[in-house]
Amino acid sequence: MYSKKQRTAAMVGILLILCLIAGLVISAFLNPGGQVFYAFLFCSIACPILLWIYIWLFGKLTGKKTMADFHLGSATNDQPENTENSEDTVTISKNRHFKK
Repeated sequence: MYSKKQRTAAMVGILLILCLIAGLVISAFLNPGGQVFYAFLFCSIACPILLWIYIWLFGKLTGKKTMADFHLGSATNDQPENTENSEDTVTISKNRHFKK
């Protein structure tokens, strides 16, 4: 379960992103080539990326797993690999050991 601070921070982040998108759409209709449009376009791209970097860096500094961690090509379960192979155990695949 998430704490009240985490839920509040998530809601503020979602609200920020929704406001940026609304501002981008409104400025696109009112003045498509203006500086306000380009400012909203930049912020709509940069803010989510900066938020992701902040979450990732927070996880690295505290040693906790976060939703921003890289999990490319890794298994979905978080069980540690068993590196011991005894004579009566056959390793079929990662994290699965069967008795002979």
